[in-house]
Amino acid sequence: MSSSRVLTALNVPTVTSYPSINSVQWSPDGQLCFVTKNAAYIMTPDHGINFDSKAVIRSTLSKDNREDDNALGWFRTIVQLDKSAAFRWPEYSQEWGAVSLGSMDVSLWAATFSPTNLSPDAGCILVTLSSNMDLTLWTGMKNCLKGEWIKIYDVTPYLTEIAVDDVDGPSTSQVLKAQVVSITWTLQADFGAQPAASVDGSLLICGSRGGTVIFFRYNSKQTLDHVLTLSVAEKWISHVAFTEWKVVEPGICEGYVAYGTSDGAVGRIKVTQALHESPSSYPFDPTISIKMSAEQVDEPISEPDKYALTGIRWIEASILVYCKPGMIYLWSPPQSDEHVWYGSQHLALTTHKLSSTSSCLHPVSGINYIRKTDILVLTLFDGAFYIVHNVSRDPSWIHVEAESRAEREALSRVARDIFVRTEGDETDSNDMSRMTGVVAYDGAGIFLWAHEASRPADFSYKHDARHNSMLVVAQMWDGVNDDELLKNLTIILANAKAASGLSPLALLRPFFIHLRNPKKINTLLPRFLAILHPNIDSDHTLSIRPPMYEGVLDSRLREEFRRSLSRHLFGWDVMQGMRMKLSLADFAWKLSDNEKKQEECGVVAQELLNSISHRILRTVIRHLMSVVDILTIADVPFVLRMVVQSLLPGSPMDLSAEGSHLSSLVKGIVACSNEAGEAMDNDVTKELNEHCPACKVEVPLQDIISAVCPNGHTWSRCSVTTFILATPFVRTCIGCGRKAFLPPSNATPVMRSMVPEVTQGWVVHELLEAVKRCLFCGNSFASVL
Repeated sequence: MSSSRVLTALNVPTVTSYPSINSVQWSPDGQLCFVTKNAAYIMTPDHGINFDSKAVIRSTLSKDNREDDNALGWFRTIVQLDKSAAFRWPEYSQEWGAVSLGSMDVSLWAATFSPTNLSPDAGCILVTLSSNMDLTLWTGMKNCLKGEWIKIYDVTPYLTEIAVDDVDGPSTSQVLKAQVVSITWTLQADFGAQPAASVDGSLLICGSRGGTVIFFRYNSKQTLDHVLTLSVAEKWISHVAFTEWKVVEPGICEGYVAYGTSDGAVGRIKVTQALHESPSSYPFDPTISIKMSAEQVDEPISEPDKYALTGIRWIEASILVYCKPGMIYLWSPPQSDEHVWYGSQHLALTTHKLSSTSSCLHPVSGINYIRKTDILVLTLFDGAFYIVHNVSRDPSWIHVEAESRAEREALSRVARDIFVRTEGDETDSNDMSRMTGVVAYDGAGIFLWAHEASRPADFSYKHDARHNSMLVVAQMWDGVNDDELLKNLTIILANAKAASGLSPLALLRPFFIHLRNPKKINTLLPRFLAILHPNIDSDHTLSIRPPMYEGVLDSRLREEFRRSLSRHLFGWDVMQGMRMKLSLADFAWKLSDNEKKQEECGVVAQELLNSISHRILRTVIRHLMSVVDILTIADVPFVLRMVVQSLLPGSPMDLSAEGSHLSSLVKGIVACSNEAGEAMDNDVTKELNEHCPACKVEVPLQDIISAVCPNGHTWSRCSVTTFILATPFVRTCIGCGRKAFLPPSNATPVMRSMVPEVTQGWVVHELLEAVKRCLFCGNSFASVL
């Protein structure tokens, strides 16, 4: 095993939370959540982000230079726990069984994230659970990287409404069913449809003290809808975990909830979701809803044994890992592959003597599966690392091969060495590395964890202000070579799913962490660029054919138009892959060490940009043709911009023909609006030239990225509408830096007054509302003002 390399050693002056496999976790947006006693720290690695680089913080082991350029940079913001808003459970029940001891010192207990694209800014929703069993929803405001996250919904009162149905007052059993002690949020459901259905298929799953598992779905009002409550036990549901969704047949998917009770029992719930389509009177997609059902699996995974669970997680879609003091258990259902094991297996832990307080009875703080080597890395609260080999074939502590990159005892020693290096030479065997959470960074040899130096044998009081935690990112072993890195990247790009609910930053994190090394990416550049070349043989937008609409313009039509645009702009798997490729090409361009290599990256990036732009343009043009009869004169400037854009050099001939056809369809609108009743001239640019905000000279549309007036004034164009951005109220993509107008629903009257008049058509409004994420790289937007 090679020597370890520390990429981040960041001090966090706070008290760590309870040891848990979810106390540090990645969000579907690629952000890290570090749960502490009083707050949740939202940390975002800087690789792949081109936004506000001055706000990045860095810290390594170098005492002389804390701003080491080789260190991993982070954006940071905090979600502060509001202790004053603790729910008053005694008002509902005075029984001892319903007492909340956590109310004496309210702290943050657990957190989980929704899939991306659910918040008003197309980000994730954060759910926090306090020691008082307060369940709360949070979302980022203008800037999810370093801006404020606000509370949007207190779920606990809603839980009491669901559980308490007795007009004479709540009973103790009903109150217990409202007291949530475990939470998880599923990934976005994949129904196998192309484009992906524009409906939220994820579920928030909560386990209660009353032995019930409660299913919720997030709605557009930023609240929750109760879907189902299933009673599965007479004990507390202390842990819940969900598998990935599996497509059973087109339109139907299923997954399993694993739940653990306070007496050590483990069971399963089968969850099935089916898309239901209803005919619509509008020319776009049918109205889609989801029907969900759940049933408890009769055969338990584990019977009650009075030993408390310390962690539970699904790996490889069908293998369940759960831990109890001193033991690790693995369970798998019968498989079609005869070489894969099934049933239940257990392995006893042995103490790794790292400090005077080391013990195999400590709770688990990390369960991470490394698919490439088929190993399970288990971490305990005392900082010990354990490795289970051949997880999918024959789990054991013993590796069957002669050579191993990670040995059981050696990995614990590596972690201990990193602890000593980060905490200082004065550390001795009495100091315990309290690891409250461990998570894989790249799915190979790089791990991230939070630890705090502690001396459990010292019983003197230590005030909260004196506690100091450390966030560490370290390469524990050489987990991936160059060939494997490029092979894995090819697989990720080829299998990109628009329905996954994962952002490009989240999907590409395992590659950015390695490719951020300029020497590595310049060495691999020819092979790297070969992977990124777009596939221009097929164009999925040729199949997008919304029929003509002959009705009137109303709010329902605008809503359906917006939903269809959003689905076709962001619901295709091929577009997800192309956007990720463009992000990687831009990333390589910035790190290229000479002009020739930059030119090579630029050629690939331009090919990808053209392919993405042409597909976006065809999608918009075909939607415009379907509603051409209800377009207004205010929509004409934008429609003609789409026409001119389709006629620019490099556009496919068939796309130019569609643009010309759209131009002929809107001639009647312009003619009717002309006071003299004259028809529109052949030179359509007469209707779409803008005026320079500085000197009021006409600016022709010659470039969709920037605008230059005859006097030399240069302006950026909106990446969604191509209009000049003559307002400070814009949103910026955190991935590629492109800017766009704010959606009308997010703009105040003052903001709307500063937007050009040519953007006031209903089509532009609905397009801006439909585009919640960057059209070109798929990442989220952030606003400064």
